[in-house]
Order: sequence, then C-alpha cells, then structure tokens
Amino acid sequence: MQQNSDRIFVNGTIWTGDADNPWAEAIALRGETITIVGSTHDVRANTDPGTDVIDLKGAFTVPGFIDNHTHFLTGGFQLVSVDLRTSSSQPEFTDRIDGFIETIPDGRWVLGGAWDHEAWGGELPTKEWIDAFSKHNPVFVTRLDLHMGLANSVALQRAGITDGTPDPAGGTIVRDPSTGVATGVLKDEAMALVYKVIPQPSQDEYDESLARAISHAFSMGVTQIHDVGSFGGWADLETFQRAYKSGNFGVRIYSFVPLSTSDRLRSYMDENGSGDHWLWWGGVKGFVDGSLGSTTAWFFEPYEDAKETTGLLVTDSTTIKNQILAADSQGLQLAVHAIGDRANDWLLTVFEELNTQNGERDRRLRIEHAQHLTRSSIERFRDLDVTASMQPYHAIDDGRWAEKRIGAERIKTTYAFRSLLSAGVNLTFGSDWTVAPLDPLAGIYAAVTRKTIDGANPNGWVPEQKIGLEDALRAYTSNAAYAGFSEDRTGILRAGYLADLVVLSHNLFEINPESIESVEVQRTVVGGKDKFVRGQ
Repeated sequence: MQQNSDRIFVNGTIWTGDADNPWAEAIALRGETITIVGSTHDVRANTDPGTDVIDLKGAFTVPGFIDNHTHFLTGGFQLVSVDLRTSSSQPEFTDRIDGFIETIPDGRWVLGGAWDHEAWGGELPTKEWIDAFSKHNPVFVTRLDLHMGLANSVALQRAGITDGTPDPAGGTIVRDPSTGVATGVLKDEAMALVYKVIPQPSQDEYDESLARAISHAFSMGVTQIHDVGSFGGWADLETFQRAYKSGNFGVRIYSFVPLSTSDRLRSYMDENGSGDHWLWWGGVKGFVDGSLGSTTAWFFEPYEDAKETTGLLVTDSTTIKNQILAADSQGLQLAVHAIGDRANDWLLTVFEELNTQNGERDRRLRIEHAQHLTRSSIERFRDLDVTASMQPYHAIDDGRWAEKRIGAERIKTTYAFRSLLSAGVNLTFGSDWTVAPLDPLAGIYAAVTRKTIDGANPNGWVPEQKIGLEDALRAYTSNAAYAGFSEDRTGILRAGYLADLVVLSHNLFEINPESIESVEVQRTVVGGKDKFVRGQ
C-alpha cells in the first residue's frame, strides 16, 4: 500500500519539463522523492493530517536549475574578494583595489577581480596602475574570463618574472611593444607562474568558500552544478567530500578533475566508486585554447584587431590528444574547453577517433563553451553526439565587442544556439561562474533575447540565433541532467524523481521576454527540503 505524502505543493502553475505530462497543479513528496505530479485534487487525496502543505497560490514552478559549468570554489572566494566586474574606467578599477587593500593586512594577497578591459574601451591595465598603493601586498586580479590577469610588481617579483622571462608554452607575458618591459598582464599558461607562488588556502578557507557558494546558488534557484574546477587540482573534490561527509552539503555536484590526472581518477573510482545522487565524479576537464576576450582563442584566421595572432593552444596538441585518448580508454567522461573555430574543429576530429581507438560506448562527450564554430562543425556535433555545453550570458556580454575581434562573417555562427538545436545537438546551459553571474534567469534572458548588456542591440545580437523559452529551460534542466548522467533522477518533475524544484515570482511563459531578468526566485527546494525561501 502506498504511503501518504509527507509534503505537498498545491495550486501551482508547474512546468514539469516532462514531455508526457508537461503541466501540473500540484506535486506530492515523500522524503526526497516525488510521488505524484498532477492535479491539486489528486495530490490532496494522498495526504493525512500530518502532511506539510505548501499553497503555491498559482506561482510558477519549474524543475531545479542545473548549471552545466562552474568554478564553484572560485565563486565562493570571489564573494569576499575585490570585485572589479562593473569597473568602467581606470580610476574606478584602481580605486576599488586601493579601497580593498585598506581593509586587509600587509602581506595578504589580493585576488579575484573579474575585470573586463572592454568596459573602458579595450586598453589593458598595467602594473603601474596599482603599484603605488600596493607596495605591501602582492596583487593578482584576473579578467572575468580567467584567461588573463594583472600582477603588480610585488607579485611579479615573487613569481620570478622579469622583462627577460620567456613566454611559457601556451601562455604570453604581455610586454610594452616599444620597450619590451613586462606590463604585469599574463595570459593563459603564463598565469601559472604566479599561481605557483600564491599560498594555497587552508581547509577551513576552502570549506567556508564552499558554504558561501552553496548559499548563493540556492538564492539563484540552482539545485545542481557541474564543477569544472577552480584550482587546477583535486582540492575542489576533496572540499566537496569533506562537506558531504560532515552533512554540510545540500546542493548536487558533479565534480570534474583535470584531464592530466585521469590515471588518478580511474584509480580513485576503482577504490571508491563514482559517488551518489548528491556528489558524483567520473569526468575530466581539459583545455584546447584560451578565450576571445584575451585574444587567445584559437581561430583559423587572424583576429581583426590583432592581425599578428590567431590565438594559441593552451595545451600542446600532441599532449592533449594523447590525454583525451587515454582518459576515454579508462571509461571517463570528457569535457574539453574549446572556444575558437579552429579549436572546436580540431577537438571534434580527435573525438571522431575515439570509437575507432577505444570502441563504442555511451560517452556523452562535451565541448565546453563551443562559442565560435564553422558551419560544418555544427553538423559534426550532432553526428558525433557531442553536447554543446554553453553559457548564454557570454553572448550578451561578449556581443558588445566580439565583431571587432573576429568580423561580421564569423559572428554569424558565434554562440550558435538556434543552429545547434536545429541540427539536433544536445544543448546545455550554465554560467561559467565566476566568469558570468551564477543566475539561470540571466542566462535564459540572454538566450531568448540576445540583447547585449550595453543596450546596443535591442532586437538581439545575431538575432537569428535566439531560441525559445522552453528550449532555454530544457537547456538548464533535462538537457543538462543528461550531460551529467543524472537524467534518470533529475532535470524533470516526475514521480520517482528527486524533488528538486524552484518557485518563481512570475510565469516566464506569460511575461515579455525582456522582463525575465527581473524575475525573482521565491523558493528553492532540493531533495524535498527548503534551501531558500525569500524573506526568511
């Protein structure tokens, strides 16, 4: 005999994401599992006097949002670091760093940042902007894409970087073109020269960062994240494990580790399995190229505003190809960063070899970002069953200046959401937090409107690549669940699935798409338990 529900949500407007039962009024739960999705009458019939009843009063409710790509611990640290995201001038940039330094002791590193030089016209910052007031603190603040950072002279000295230091493989030490003096800006693998001398956070600092990140995620309606790492190693998974074992968890996490450590992950899985529906692992993350904003994404043709370069390979092509083949042979999922059109084409060719090399299996290959594509590569995504793991907010951010980087023709297949969907590709969405805000509603707004954040494209930037609301919702729910091997338990609201849901302030299907960015999360439920209730 079926037990009665211990919690029900009634009188709602519920988009379930379930193709067999797309709309409902009510949901019944027992423990962390959904037992009934249907009418208020049917759900109430399955209760007793002790049932907790939540009257949604018509509120719009959706499956919990799944963010397909986060640097979660970096996000937690950024919440208490210097914030340069909205700096729109050199004085604002320097004043914020100066003000932050005044709040910390001498000797402490100044990290975080998330600056964007395009916000003040495209001029890269230099160490001279900040040296005068940062003599007692090493500073390394990164661009919002995490592919470029500014170091002050103290940090450069600690890292042993001089004007004569050669560029490392896969990276660039930016130098003044007339004098050859290092400016303090480091791109991609050159950043590692500074990272290696930054003291690692303590376990307590990692744990506090995770707690902050989880709380922030709940306020955004995020119930599951795919974490692609923050510190280049295993500190992220180890931090998640500590929180899980202590009971201080609550968000679902699929944790990726670096591609270069696939042997270690395979051994770890042989000893420990692959986790459960709260925390699981089994994927590796690699890099082909850099980013558009740092002119290090790898293209076939030179940049329009930097004719001397076509970008760069962050990892040597032979090395990363061998790493991909090895990880796949070990049964691991591959999630590889590729942004430029040449990087995506190259990676698809490597992926094409996997069946021949290692035999057929359910790989669920992922290309992270997949931002700039050749027209032929879009069909290859479908033919090779590769998920396009994209972050739509980047389109309305980069869209302010992307055309000056790559020209009018290449932007036609930039952030090609509609083309990928039309070709039958599994499209998933996320934030790339801290590169962009951890806010699925901002991402949905970006995908359906493509209105750049500077207001310069009221009808949408490359408007033919807009997608519909339901497609955007699926990219943040069921499609993302599939990409993370959790589609049998999350991503839709259906009996037998885990009770992860989000209550919103407005029905997204009934409002003007331009209003989506102002919609608020009212309640976030994970495993049947309230994790965030606005006003409480």
